[in-house]
Amino acid sequence: MSLLELENVNSYYGKIHALKGISLTVEEGEIVTLIGGNGAGKTTTLRSISGLLHPKEGTVRFMGKDITKVSPNVVHKAGIGLVPEGRGIFPRLTVLENLEMGGYIVKESALLEERIERAFALFPRLRERSSQKGGTLSGGEQQMLATARGLMSEPKILLMDEPSMGLAPVLVDQIFDIIKTVNARGTTILLVEQNALMALGIAHRAYVLQTGSIVLSGKSAEVAHDESVKKAYLGI
Repeated sequence: MSLLELENVNSYYGKIHALKGISLTVEEGEIVTLIGGNGAGKTTTLRSISGLLHPKEGTVRFMGKDITKVSPNVVHKAGIGLVPEGRGIFPRLTVLENLEMGGYIVKESALLEERIERAFALFPRLRERSSQKGGTLSGGEQQMLATARGLMSEPKILLMDEPSMGLAPVLVDQIFDIIKTVNARGTTILLVEQNALMALGIAHRAYVLQTGSIVLSGKSAEVAHDESVKKAYLGI
């Protein structure tokens, strides 16, 4: 049984058929990446998993349970975390308050403090900025905060949507190092990323989306050597 499974998922925005029979799996402990151009359906896939968009057809299963029509808060409590495109931090709240919001399902104060401390250990820069408002952080720091907030519920799988968007190359390297560290500590990751070269470099497996359909899948190294992927996404 896969940790996460999508079977023939069809999702719509009104009359727009955004996902056309998507089927994919994510196994426990993996980094799986979704690559593709703008409008390919990458973000829609994450929205269909997290409950922000309910597929009209097909099934989403998490740990063997059907979550296709489940509300986002229930999906979150089940163990699926989301780091949204654009980071989505609360700009008027401090770094600490953002982390506390990420851990809203944690009822024991001692456990919440333990997870905050774990976040600060993983992201030392956030400890230095703990009383600073989220909106005043740099782009890289905001991405760190969004990732740390997503980890506060200790999800079994973390969905990450374009974590490198808008960042300088040196910060992109840092973010991908963080993703590898988070995965090495036991969190499964489904990564949506336009920087295909970086994504394929750290992922175990990859799916290539094009206009709402999966056109290629396999081990990341194999996908990276596909001639069509080289030309379309790797600039080779």
